[in-house]
Amino acid sequence: MATAEDRGSARLGVAAGAPAGAPAEGPPRSGPARRGDASHARLWIWAGLALVLALALGLRLWGIRQGLPYSYNADEDAHFVPRAIGIFQLGWNPHYFENPPAYTYLLHLVFAVWLGGERGVVHAFATNPTAVFTTARVTAALLGTAAVWLLYMAGARLFDRGVALLAAALQAVAFLPVFYAHLAVNDVPTLAPLTLSLLGTALVLRSGRLRWYLLAGAGLGLGCAAKYTAGIVLLPLLAAAAANYIADPRQGPRVLLGLLLAGACALACFVAANPYSVLDFHAFAQGIQHQSSVSAESEGKLGAPHESGIFYYLWSFTWGLGWVPALAALGGAVTVWRRERRLGWVLVPAPLLYLAFMGAEDRYFGRWLLPIFPIVSLLAALFALQCAAFAARRGPRPLALGLGAFATLALCGQGLLYSIHSDRVLARADTRNLTRAWLVAHVPAGTPVVVDPSVPAEWAQDVGHPTMSTREGHRWPSWPALESFIEPDGRLRTYQLHPLRSHPVTIEDYERTLSPALIGDYERNGYCWVVSGYAEAGRAYADPAAVPQAIAYYRALQRQAQVVYRVSPYRPGAHPVAFNFDWTFDYYPLAYQRPGPEMTVYRLRGGRCARG
Repeated sequence: MATAEDRGSARLGVAAGAPAGAPAEGPPRSGPARRGDASHARLWIWAGLALVLALALGLRLWGIRQGLPYSYNADEDAHFVPRAIGIFQLGWNPHYFENPPAYTYLLHLVFAVWLGGERGVVHAFATNPTAVFTTARVTAALLGTAAVWLLYMAGARLFDRGVALLAAALQAVAFLPVFYAHLAVNDVPTLAPLTLSLLGTALVLRSGRLRWYLLAGAGLGLGCAAKYTAGIVLLPLLAAAAANYIADPRQGPRVLLGLLLAGACALACFVAANPYSVLDFHAFAQGIQHQSSVSAESEGKLGAPHESGIFYYLWSFTWGLGWVPALAALGGAVTVWRRERRLGWVLVPAPLLYLAFMGAEDRYFGRWLLPIFPIVSLLAALFALQCAAFAARRGPRPLALGLGAFATLALCGQGLLYSIHSDRVLARADTRNLTRAWLVAHVPAGTPVVVDPSVPAEWAQDVGHPTMSTREGHRWPSWPALESFIEPDGRLRTYQLHPLRSHPVTIEDYERTLSPALIGDYERNGYCWVVSGYAEAGRAYADPAAVPQAIAYYRALQRQAQVVYRVSPYRPGAHPVAFNFDWTFDYYPLAYQRPGPEMTVYRLRGGRCARG
């Protein structure tokens, strides 16, 4: 009896269970011989899947401790790991809904089990944050690998095992899913429930059974509880239900019941993983509104790109997924639309509408494409194998196998190359850690320093050994850059705070507070060492007209101070990478040799600094 995946494959002209790109040869055989061939093919597919999953996990774990014990990703450092630890003392209400809390809750449970409950976690975070962040990152890597397996399961039901395996291989090696699995942020973990919903949708399309509506709804609810943009998988589910109704209108009541069950299950799972969306609805609504307003406002984020969001995302596809897969996905969309329209409605509109919606926002980052990567990977794999099968249709079987291997290499080669390069980069010492090691060796404890926000405040601490010589326990007292206030007349006040007439400086405002006059303030107050990172300064250089005083500050610093230490993340002879909120932080270009921005330590020579 033909399975659902066999029937779907027959419509698209792909041999289910066949090696990648292999054409169907001759009339179908029957009996034990056919069953033996099918069993043999499945063994090869399972072996291939095991290899793909092992590769996916290995790429996601290689370099997993990059930067530690300091977390240099602002979202990881502020939005997930500390909040997961805070639940032990502050309760389950996150009081923060710009990012939904499902991944935070999961980390809390993992910490409780793996690190010994509240006492163990709090102690570890204070004395050995490497263990805490590594645990959180490994959790993200495991969920990312699970998403690869779920994509295979969904693809096998929508197409065949060959397409499913190639799509899984593509997501296993694609740059963006691999890189962001190294961080304890919610982008990659969301792929697991999102792809679970896609699997349920595939089963709804192929069989229409009510239990698959429940599966699709559960994945949808859990996905949205981890990242709101996971809601895009609702569209394929609605399309699958509509396709079943159009194919057999007598199934109308069953389809309606299935959608009601899916909706109820999605809502229940969302509330279970985000209970304070109901218990503290006012804060939840405010969080959603704030997140929406931030996404629609780019002017507050200095250095953000100003071109069309859609063009930016199309460009992001060319490196985040790869040039060949991006183009193949277009071919796959045309192919599936022409050959099986009902499946086309399930797979094609969702990525297009997602691009249109996200591209209309004013802020955009390559990682925000991840929710549609599973669908795009399926379409790309389908087209690649269709091309290989067409080319090998009249050739010998070795040619078919060779073309299948070529299709795999063409589809996955770019992602594999750049993911391996990125992992090698992440496995090396971060420029900020090297800079700190230099300061430890050359700048005595207790010496005041100026450090920009390219490093977290904890960077000035000796982890697990706070000094008693400063109020904050820091090794070096830091110029309070992010504790300063801006007066209504535009002047910076660092020490005199006027709450009724001032507003606090955030990391988004920092470059707007800089001016050459600050250098004199440093020298008069004995702050003779200035640490500057391109991750912060690059924002000003990316939009110099917006912050001319910041540009003047950096130029004055170069003229008036002595460079005593500089470390570059680039390999010798490589051209520096221009500031970009993707490539400056994810190290995609091959120019990178180690993680981190270019770091420079200056020694000032005027005022009190002239005495030393």
